[in-house]
Amino acid sequence: MAGTNRKPHAIMLPYPYQGHINPFVHLAIKLASRGFTITFVLTQSVHHQISRARNAAAAGHNADIFAKARHSGLDIRCTTVPDGFPLSFDRSLNHDQFVEGLIHVFSAHVDDLVGNLINSAAESESPPTCFIADTFYVWGSAIASKYNLVHVSFWTEPALVLTLYYHLDLLRRNGHFASPANRRDTIDYIPGVRAIEPADLMSYLQSPDIWTVVHRVIYRAFEDVKKADIIICNTIQELEPETISALHSQQPTFAIGPVFASGFAKSTVTVTTSLWSESDCTQWLQRKGKGSVLYVSFGSYAHTSKNDIVEIAHGLAASGASFIWVVRPDIVSSDETDFLPPGFEERVRDRGLVVPWCSQIAVISHPAIGGFLTHGGWNSILESIWCSVPLICFPLVTDQFTNRKLVVDDWEIGINLCDKGSITRQEVAEKIGCLMNGEKLDGLRERIRAVRQKLEGALSRDGSSERNFNDFVEKMEVRSRKKLGMITANGH
Repeated sequence: MAGTNRKPHAIMLPYPYQGHINPFVHLAIKLASRGFTITFVLTQSVHHQISRARNAAAAGHNADIFAKARHSGLDIRCTTVPDGFPLSFDRSLNHDQFVEGLIHVFSAHVDDLVGNLINSAAESESPPTCFIADTFYVWGSAIASKYNLVHVSFWTEPALVLTLYYHLDLLRRNGHFASPANRRDTIDYIPGVRAIEPADLMSYLQSPDIWTVVHRVIYRAFEDVKKADIIICNTIQELEPETISALHSQQPTFAIGPVFASGFAKSTVTVTTSLWSESDCTQWLQRKGKGSVLYVSFGSYAHTSKNDIVEIAHGLAASGASFIWVVRPDIVSSDETDFLPPGFEERVRDRGLVVPWCSQIAVISHPAIGGFLTHGGWNSILESIWCSVPLICFPLVTDQFTNRKLVVDDWEIGINLCDKGSITRQEVAEKIGCLMNGEKLDGLRERIRAVRQKLEGALSRDGSSERNFNDFVEKMEVRSRKKLGMITANGH
């Protein structure tokens, strides 16, 4: 029968931020390695940023991020779709307007793309049968349902964060969220969560204003995820066993992480997805002793205040530690780019390197790196664990406060940067000293190596993440065959 030997074909749609794109790209490679056809969808803006960054690094560089993957035999096609805004529109400066567009406008462009992909599938090709969309899209189930696709919701953060959002109704009912005076006592009624303090909830669940555009995304997205056929999480069973189990009892949920870059996952396929041109720090690091350098980065998305940047700069200078500090030009805002203290770089030039962006994996995997001062993004945490680099946590927004709880309280592989209400240069210098040379250092390193072993075990041939990935693939393949059978029976 025509079509019975067709491969499963997944459309993959990451949220248009660096921290979401990276795990999506590596999942695409992993699925393609298992025989899937992948249509990977980037917004035109993201594709433009990646292309510009690659061309800055090497003039004339191929802008197709999956060219090497296809050359190695993987069937990954990359396509673009408009997000509803012109390329010149500053999505960082106009964050709320941009997110409104993702809710109300972007879905129409995605709908049009999916429809065209299905209608234009040649008889000899595999039509799309799966839609793997970021959990934060509020309309994933509607598009999957319209085109009769298997809907996979890909959650790129820890399962703890997913389950807290998943059970917003319980937090509301018990007065810990959306209450005139939110309760401040311990939360001990969320399925799969032993206990959590309100101060460790995601920033949006601590905010008094609960009707921002991001809150509206959260409300809709975490109702929509309950309609997904399958949920996959970039975490591992051994780190969050009770949480994953509780989610799985609600609907099929698979911990398939860490979904890593090729250098970590022992793959021969490399994909460059940086939205900014990367500085090469290798030669500078080569001159430093083992474990002597602190890496400082607050990720690709979060913003902080000029005062915090100034206090961190003075703290770094006073600490005496060698460091690489990634200072995004828009770390404060797109409008304000002059925020480092006058003369700072000259003052620390013998032991400090300030760069606008770099390959984080290349830096933290270098033997000279001994610690990581981080905002606590989930990718950064997983990468630090893999490289056995202890952490100083300085959460800024969203899941980072909850991630900090996992790192500092549950796994004890890092410390807080700020124990008080506001950050000071004295505490910054003190915490850097504690991480790099203090009495706690040996214990932190020992515990992070133990957690790394869990990650390694999960990714081994018989590990939990490999088993879960196989189960997830099998479930998708079964459902895809059913879809293909229906398509063939209908003569399409």
